[in-house]
Amino acid sequence: MKARKLAVEGAIEFTPRSFSDDRGVFATPFQQSAFEAAKGGPLFPVAQSNHSVSRRGVVRGIHYTGTPPGAAKYVYCAAGRSLDIVVDIRQGSPTYGRWDAVLLDPEELRAVYLPVGVGHAFVALTDHTVMSYLTSTPYVADNELALSVLDPALGLPIPEGIEPLLSERDTHALTLEQAAARGLLPSYEHCLELEAELSAGSHVVHGTTGGLR
Repeated sequence: MKARKLAVEGAIEFTPRSFSDDRGVFATPFQQSAFEAAKGGPLFPVAQSNHSVSRRGVVRGIHYTGTPPGAAKYVYCAAGRSLDIVVDIRQGSPTYGRWDAVLLDPEELRAVYLPVGVGHAFVALTDHTVMSYLTSTPYVADNELALSVLDPALGLPIPEGIEPLLSERDTHALTLEQAAARGLLPSYEHCLELEAELSAGSHVVHGTTGGLR
């Protein structure tokens, strides 16, 4: 498995080897040893697995979990094709305000690790795009926040020919500047502390699961 650090501090892209024959394809989107070598520690204790299905043009995000508790994620595309976007919204981070994007599909089976406090969005490039997530905290609606994926100051790479289909919440989400002014963004130092707790396996989570956003 190959690992590549993204432009957002702490975010990592993983690309596994795939094995194909006349029966189909086999690959392992997550490998603990490769993850530890790239990050310097184990994957977070998994609290929840999420599955979303989107039609072409659907844009989900920018989503993040308020800190505390914060959330780390490990994401890949099981079917279809998506443009996965990570956005650094952690105030005080050396890459604050930057983003990076990774093309995810079931052929290359790349995966993206998002550290605590980093915003996440994706664009479904085909119908029946299936995204699979592992998360470090359960879904609790009151903890989930959103920023505008169309914030001109961020300039996220919505592909040409895509008319973004957004949820009502995402349509009316704040810009990064507005969220910062209201004190809604996580701090980089606090996120690093929460990340360290996860790596040590000492982060205890409580909550209830929720549906698609």
